[in-house]
Amino acid sequence: MLEEELVDLMTACLQDPGSADDGARRSRIAEIGGEIHADGGTDALENFFFVLKNRIEGEIGKDPSVFKPLWNGLSDEWKH
Repeated sequence: MLEEELVDLMTACLQDPGSADDGARRSRIAEIGGEIHADGGTDALENFFFVLKNRIEGEIGKDPSVFKPLWNGLSDEWKH
């Protein structure tokens, strides 16, 4: 499931910034955003990110909003 994969990727990046896998993780986060947008548009991205943010903040106390710009360019409405 994409939500679980995104939680894992974002959590890993937040807990171990600058790791050797960071670039690959960020690329996959961007790729998954493209898949979500292709399936449901900008509303799907917003809804998905809302859930991710609440879950990640609840689990590790860190804000994943730094990853929102990875989805820039997917639509004119998504500019973060």
